Amino acid sequence: MTETLMRARGLSRAYPTPRTRGVGRSEQTVGLADVDLSVLAGSAVGIIGESGSGKSTLVRLLLGLDVPSAGTVEVDGRAVDARGSARSLHWLRRATGMIFQDPYASLDPRMSVERIVGEPLWALGIEGDRRARVREVLEQVGLDAGMATRFPHEFSGGQRQRIALARAIVHRPRILVGDEPLSALDVTVRAQILRLIARLRLEEDLTLVLVSHDIGVVQNVCDQVVVMKDGRIVEQGPTEKVLLQPQAAYTRQLLASIPTLPG
Repeated sequence: MTETLMRARGLSRAYPTPRTRGVGRSEQTVGLADVDLSVLAGSAVGIIGESGSGKSTLVRLLLGLDVPSAGTVEVDGRAVDARGSARSLHWLRRATGMIFQDPYASLDPRMSVERIVGEPLWALGIEGDRRARVREVLEQVGLDAGMATRFPHEFSGGQRQRIALARAIVHRPRILVGDEPLSALDVTVRAQILRLIARLRLEEDLTLVLVSHDIGVVQNVCDQVVVMKDGRIVEQGPTEKVLLQPQAAYTRQLLASIPTLPG
């Protein structure tokens, strides 16, 4: 039986809304509401939905980057307590790697590529020849190992996202999470990075959780899909089944909104 590597149960997140003049009590905005999710080891799960649907909120809670208002998260059989110290979550950081949306903002311009990519090794206290590992993983993502001494401003957007990907897998995590990692790239580069993610997933035996507003991206890479609306999961299941035979009206609406070229 395939193990469940990530699990959310009854997960909710509410944010206080700033008080308006004349209002005596504070209101709350619901970012996530009673979400249940299981991610099996070795699977590739795509999370889709419009902006504000709760996709990124869900990912932040799964990774212990935010504290839920209610519900629980487990990763690799251990409870995630985002209220704990940074050190108490080292096991979670060791198990996961993260790629962010903007390859320009996610890399510290003052740090060399070697320091950026190797940061998880130092932060998590992973022993071994760290410099050699950095150079190894740079080549794995299609960059020359000699680029380790250069700085982010010397690279294109696609190259920066390769650097970010190298950083995400340098410590050999079990789970790779991407929060819209392709949306800031042009179409040609997006296809290259997508193929790279798909290849690395197989080479490194990674479980993939991929947030994307682009249904085509999820269709190409993910075997499971989760559809979110207004902080809730409205439909989930095998990608082919959900996209070809959607049961939820919102899923059908999303699919109908995909632009098509006149033939």
